[in-house]
Amino acid sequence: MTATRPNVRFLLRHPAHFVALGFGAGLAPVAPGTWGTLLAIPFAAWLQTNVSPPAYVAVIAGMAAVGVWAAEVTARDLGATDHGAIVWDEVVAFLLVLFFVGDDVLRIAFAFLLFRGFDIVKPPPIRQVDATMHNGVGVMLDDLVAAAYTLLVLALWQRLAG
Repeated sequence: MTATRPNVRFLLRHPAHFVALGFGAGLAPVAPGTWGTLLAIPFAAWLQTNVSPPAYVAVIAGMAAVGVWAAEVTARDLGATDHGAIVWDEVVAFLLVLFFVGDDVLRIAFAFLLFRGFDIVKPPPIRQVDATMHNGVGVMLDDLVAAAYTLLVLALWQRLAG
């Protein structure tokens, strides 16, 4: 099966496509994962302002569950397990990071750079998850591991800095 390059028509053809492609962020011709990660920032700002911390976590869990379904359907329709246009995994994983980071712009920027670095380089076990789990869970999980690495580095930075 040959991978399809998605377009606006593909995006709007199925609700799973709309979600998995991050409402269109995944259609970016360059660095769609970066655009998906950036999409998490206004979501996080809204959540931090309008819901309690337990509700924020519940929203992330719900978005992850929907993401498993959306990534599975969209990957099948695109003909590629973890197509670059599928960015919902970045949105959800970075929302988790932002839950702990808060609203400080410098911390958000540093977290963004860390997360994108881990997502692109895929140090173990991220690369293994990406290579072995060919389903919606695998699509979501590799970015959640990148989020965990990001949070670990941020915790170490905070501990060592002060």
